[in-house]
Amino acid sequence: MGHPFYITTAISYPNGRPHIGHAYEAIAADAIARFQRQAGRDVRFQTGTDEHGLKMVQTARDRGVEVRALADEMSGYFKVMCDKLAISYDRFIRTTDADHHRASQAIWQAMADTGDLYLDRYEGWYSVRDEAFYDEKELTEGEGGAKLSPQGTPVTWTAEETWFFRLSKYQQPLLDFYAANPDFIRPEARRNEILRFVEGGLSDLSVSRTSFDWGVAVPGSPGHVMYVWVDALTNYLTGAGYPDRELRYWPADLHLIGKDIVRFHAVYWPAFLMSAGIALPKTVFGHGFLLHRGEKMSKSLGNVVDPLDLAEAFGVDGLRYFLLREVSFGQDGSYSAEAIVTRVNAELANAFGNLAQRTLSFIAKNLGGAFPDAGRAEAADAQLIEEVVVACAGLRAGFTDLLLSQGVEAWLRGVFACNQYIDAQAPWSLRKTDPERMHAVLRTLVRAIRMLAIAILPVVPEGAGRVLDQINADERDHEAIDDDGWYQRQVDAGATIAPPTPAFPRLELPAETEPA
Repeated sequence: MGHPFYITTAISYPNGRPHIGHAYEAIAADAIARFQRQAGRDVRFQTGTDEHGLKMVQTARDRGVEVRALADEMSGYFKVMCDKLAISYDRFIRTTDADHHRASQAIWQAMADTGDLYLDRYEGWYSVRDEAFYDEKELTEGEGGAKLSPQGTPVTWTAEETWFFRLSKYQQPLLDFYAANPDFIRPEARRNEILRFVEGGLSDLSVSRTSFDWGVAVPGSPGHVMYVWVDALTNYLTGAGYPDRELRYWPADLHLIGKDIVRFHAVYWPAFLMSAGIALPKTVFGHGFLLHRGEKMSKSLGNVVDPLDLAEAFGVDGLRYFLLREVSFGQDGSYSAEAIVTRVNAELANAFGNLAQRTLSFIAKNLGGAFPDAGRAEAADAQLIEEVVVACAGLRAGFTDLLLSQGVEAWLRGVFACNQYIDAQAPWSLRKTDPERMHAVLRTLVRAIRMLAIAILPVVPEGAGRVLDQINADERDHEAIDDDGWYQRQVDAGATIAPPTPAFPRLELPAETEPA
């Protein structure tokens, strides 16, 4: 087994069904996990649902159901989404899991043993929707003078006995840690926001509730349940085996989250871990929002789109490719039916899919499906392979540095180079005039297509896998890229293929387009 790599998504709050933002985060994390597995890492990939807190209690009450029944039903929708979108998670965690309650109580006890928890009375502004407290100075004014959080959600004045965490004690340790670990918060814009927030001073944090009982019980404090974020953040440790077994996968390499919850992950979470004497994760990456035709999605605008409807309309590969190629990772992005169809047809269907289809069909038709022998090589062949090697290395460099769209763009340059090569070499003409040369051209193309298919597997596992199957690729091709030159090897002469079917069919714009 290779060196461990632990990647997590934020766990989704299931008081509503999954939306495209949940799908985007899961797809991006999955592509990174698959890429790291290819590189030989021992990957652990965790996603799941965050099921405690006041919002769930209120949603269950509004629907007239038990909160546990609501959690079971809604969590199920998120698991179905992951399975439909080919998300290769190792664990789908639920914060209602028994081992998660044990882990949350263990980290609580560790923070208590350090002297960082104390009992007091809380009075202040609380947003149920954000499950977050806000200082007076952070609030804005809404219609009719109503007070709103920085996210624009309603806040209410709350007063109750509560346990507090000494967050103020960790202001300087956090700033020192950020300075020593510049890649801890990415991208740069998120890092700057957090630095400004922490430099502005930290207040101690209320970390328990007595007004409801749907949560993890505070050890030795009857009537108190943990603040939902203490329990939610601990899921990453639970998944690594804390406190029951050796933490092979900790510290996490990457927490992939939405930009609206960076504060919880980059301020509260490292402070809790420092207090408990546990190593801090290596990187917290706050990705942007997905906008529908440039607008934020909301139920009132009627533009909330079910990601499974999109996968049904455009295919899982099409949706995955579009989101990772179109959106500059870390920034906001926009999507529409037209944009998906245009991008996927131009690049996946026409450029790569058609390249594989016409090359393999030509071999099936003109060589009886037998892969060509060496033929007569020319300088253009080696030049193409070099361009494809550079393109695939560009994808790997992009994915290593979390520049996903740039990585796919680099890969695409290799696809375009192949299309220019096949047009210039014209094997259909060589078939009559120079069969020896035709063999070398086809052999070069199959080799290039194989490399490109392996490289793009993390993004479009189904279609790229079909291309590899059609060229009778080794099982190893589906699994790992090694550095022993195997990745660039020739496909064995004499192997045979059946007439191929398109791996990436062209998309049609649905007759009923999404809400404008």
